[in-house]
Amino acid sequence: MNPQDNRWRGWVALACAGWLVLTSGCATYKDQASTMSTAWASGNYAAAARDFSSRARKQSNGKDAVIWNLEAGAALRAIGDYTNSNRHFDIAAAAIDRYEQAAKVRVGQEALATFSNQQNLPYEGRPYDKIMLHTYKALNFLAVGDVDRARPEVIRMYQRQQDAVAENRRRIEQAQAAERASKDPEAIARTKADPTFNQAVNGLSQNLVGFRAYADYVNPFSVYLDGLYFLHAGGGASDLERAIKSLNRVIEVAGENRFVAADVRAASDLLRGQRPPPLTYVIFENGRGASRDQVRIDIPIIFADVSYVGAAFPKLVFHEGQLPAITVTADGVQETTQTVSSMDAVIAQDFKNELPAIVTRTVIATLAKGAAAYAANRAAWQQSGELGMLVRIATAVAQMAVNIADTRSWTTLPKEFQVARINTPASRQLTVAAPGGQSLNVALIDGVVNVVYVKSVSAGTPLLVSQFKLR
Repeated sequence: MNPQDNRWRGWVALACAGWLVLTSGCATYKDQASTMSTAWASGNYAAAARDFSSRARKQSNGKDAVIWNLEAGAALRAIGDYTNSNRHFDIAAAAIDRYEQAAKVRVGQEALATFSNQQNLPYEGRPYDKIMLHTYKALNFLAVGDVDRARPEVIRMYQRQQDAVAENRRRIEQAQAAERASKDPEAIARTKADPTFNQAVNGLSQNLVGFRAYADYVNPFSVYLDGLYFLHAGGGASDLERAIKSLNRVIEVAGENRFVAADVRAASDLLRGQRPPPLTYVIFENGRGASRDQVRIDIPIIFADVSYVGAAFPKLVFHEGQLPAITVTADGVQETTQTVSSMDAVIAQDFKNELPAIVTRTVIATLAKGAAAYAANRAAWQQSGELGMLVRIATAVAQMAVNIADTRSWTTLPKEFQVARINTPASRQLTVAAPGGQSLNVALIDGVVNVVYVKSVSAGTPLLVSQFKLR
């Protein structure tokens, strides 16, 4: 057989093997979750819940157990399966706790990702994930009438907001330590100082302009739920004082909201022994929260004989098509829901806080892989030109295969939370309606303080309505 044919067959085999690696082993989270995300966006919540749950079971001990269980928990909650929803949230919470307790081993994990990608690190949960996990668990317990078991979840979601600031500080310190420990800190510094590179990196956050800046890691909806819980399901003056503090905090960080202001007055009245009339709240979970996609940016430091020196970075994608609000009508009185928390703003703030560390880790990894490819190519060319060509192809394919951004994010979170508050009608009947004609009549369950929970993923999907009582 002609030796030249053998050489070409070797090149073709290597290229095919590289293509298989590229197309099978390195899909982004966005690609892995595309089927479930499509079902969710179209309002097929049952299919999304089934598929997210299936993936969560398969990944129960994997590096992505946290994110798949968060997705499954939210999707199951949407279809009213509160028990299994909390089961998935418990699995996610247990994994998060293990990661936090094992923080000392993260340096080794980061070193592994240097020659792979950040998506190969375990997903440990972002600060807003941890806050919303306990928020949803509290709501699930309230939905099944277990007010007492909701209390520790409400307390935990508050603690998570306090912990988040320290967690972000540790995240930045870890990235800085990795930069100092790298083999070529000067190359990293030159790259980060390059004007062209900086302009491209700044583009990652250009679409974050215009969001209301909440205090770091404060989720106003979780603070609002804290206030509602201790206002109506708590006991004693200390709980009422906590309710007043939380409700005032919502107004402080999220802006004036007349429904929240009415609750502040009600809490003050209760401290003086004046009980409000029976109340009904409408909580509206609206739209689809921001998710992550990837963009590629060239690293400006070029190693000779290296064919591929690009870097993949995550970028937030915001989803539109949500309802502007819903109206609540009862015994001739009509109210329109008002925004109490933008989850897009919460997610955007977290992304902005994390971005410097993402840039540092990605630059370190890209330069390390580029240097390794350069060394391999140079050594191969010194042996022979043919071997050099084969290694050049191999390193190019390997670089592309591992050069993907970490696009993991909790995609079943809403875009925003809105609220309304009315005196419970004597008829115990109300109507919730969306622009465009979608309308549902609701017969209120027996309760002094009722909550009607409405969910919509987009203007074109049906409203989901459930109820629980705080008292």
